[in-house]
Amino acid sequence: MKKAALFIFALLFSATAVFAQKDSDAKTILNKLSKQYRTYDAVKTNFSLLIDNQQANVKETQTGTLVARSKINKYKVTIYQPGKTNAVTQEIISDGKSQWTYLKDANEVQLANADNSDDGFNPAKIFTMYEKGYKYIYIGLQKAGGKTYQVVDLTPEDAKASFFKVRLMIDKAKNQLYSAMIFDKNGSRYTYTLKTFAPVKVTDAAFTYDKKAHPGAELVDLR
Repeated sequence: MKKAALFIFALLFSATAVFAQKDSDAKTILNKLSKQYRTYDAVKTNFSLLIDNQQANVKETQTGTLVARSKINKYKVTIYQPGKTNAVTQEIISDGKSQWTYLKDANEVQLANADNSDDGFNPAKIFTMYEKGYKYIYIGLQKAGGKTYQVVDLTPEDAKASFFKVRLMIDKAKNQLYSAMIFDKNGSRYTYTLKTFAPVKVTDAAFTYDKKAHPGAELVDLR
C-alpha cells in the first residue's frame, strides 16, 4: 500500500470528458468552490488519507502535504511515514513540463513528461475535478465537529473508471473542500481529509526537483 496515496490521486483524474445533465444545486455549490480556489496564486494543504477495505482487512492512514499553483500545472505532493511528519517516503513534483516521482525506499526518482491534457494527472485538480467528466448531485447538509458541510456526490461518466463515486464534503461557512471519499469498485474506500488549507506565496523553485535534497537517488528517465 506504500504507493496508495499517489495512485488514488491519479484515480481522481482518470475520467473522460463528456457532457451530461447536472444537478443545479450541486453545480452552484461546486462553482462557488472552484471560483474561490482560482483566486489564489498558490495553495498549501496538509491532508490525511484513510485507506479502508473491510474484505481485505486493510485499514491504514497516511499523511501528506500538497502545494499547488491553481492556474497552471505546477504542484508538489509529499507523503510521510505514519506518525512522522518529517520523514518523507514519496514525492511527486511537476513544473508543468516535467514530472519527478521520488521513492525513498528505492532511493529512486522517475522522470517523465508532465501530462497537461484535461485528463492528465494533476493533484491540483482536486478542487475543480467536477468540471469535466462527472455527473453530480447535491445530497444535503451534514454536521460534524460543530461544523456544517455540504455533501455532493460525483459519478464518473467513463464506465471504465476503476471507481464508481466520489463524495465531497464542503465547509459551508468557509466555502472550502473538507474531504473527498473515493469508492473503488474493488470494495476499497479512500478518504482524503484536508487538515489545513491556506493560500501561499511560493517561487517556481518549489515545483522543481532538487538533487541536493535527495543525495544518491538513482534517476530513471521515462521520457
